[in-house]
Amino acid sequence: MSDPLTPFLLTVDTPLIGQRVDRALAEAIGTISRSRVKSLIEGGHLKKNGTPADNPSEILKEGQSFLLSFPPPTPARPEAENIPLTILYEDRDLIVIDKQAGLVTHPAPGNERGTLVNALLGHCGEGFEGIGGEKRPGIVHRLDKDTSGVMVIAKTSLAHNALSEAFAARDIDRAYNALAWGLLPPQGEFDGSIGRDKRDRKRMAVVTSGGKVALTRFKLLNSYHASVSLVECRLATGRTHQIRVHMAHAGHPLVGDPVYLRRIPGAARSLPPEAREAALDFPRQALHAARLGFVHPRTGKSLEFETPLPADFHELQQSLIG
Repeated sequence: MSDPLTPFLLTVDTPLIGQRVDRALAEAIGTISRSRVKSLIEGGHLKKNGTPADNPSEILKEGQSFLLSFPPPTPARPEAENIPLTILYEDRDLIVIDKQAGLVTHPAPGNERGTLVNALLGHCGEGFEGIGGEKRPGIVHRLDKDTSGVMVIAKTSLAHNALSEAFAARDIDRAYNALAWGLLPPQGEFDGSIGRDKRDRKRMAVVTSGGKVALTRFKLLNSYHASVSLVECRLATGRTHQIRVHMAHAGHPLVGDPVYLRRIPGAARSLPPEAREAALDFPRQALHAARLGFVHPRTGKSLEFETPLPADFHELQQSLIG
């Protein structure tokens, strides 16, 4: 049964004291599961005494009031939208773009519209629907919302199958540019399995068990006041947030990373005031997919695409140089 759209108010009285809020809400509503209530709470749809509450395991106390709201239903399929794309190459089988920072790859809770998939449906037309799946047509790899750079998208089943296999086999040339806190050595690698952070399920972490093997190789391209390093990273594996997680675990979180940069780095103290302010105020992770190379699934020709650093990344670099 679908969620009701009318917000549900729960006032805690004696029988409810000591219960978890997600369990109490699910039982009181009676038409949705506890797991659905939990996801709604974690998605920011619960208020306690008028203020946001995001802990599904919170224990109820007498006199509290909880208001659970419900987002509008999402369409079964993503909808076509007229969203501008920077197209580097396109033929009947695939399209290569320079994705701007801020663009989500595919619809997900909280980002049902305005995504790359919505833009591709608007650009490619009806024949694009269902290539590799209705929810994520054409997608064979992804970049985080605030990571910019080169992406390839399949427009035919032949291309989707071939490119998916190439990414799975790591038969793809990918290079990223990143600005990381601290001074890294001239080159090296980070080798650590990546899995969900047990303390925060929205984050990934280097784990000792239960994760997936991950290897990131890096090369130092430049450094600024021995406090920030411009590095080129190459992925031997492709895990969620891999570069961001490996860099943070090694003590070199990316400049501007909203998830893995938890405090002001000590290296920031060595920057001139203007450079320090620019780096600390940078609003996203300083990560750019600079190069992507692969074999065309139909012609067998090797293709390689490079994109320059976006304006905000370049401006930050100039601030660090100054």
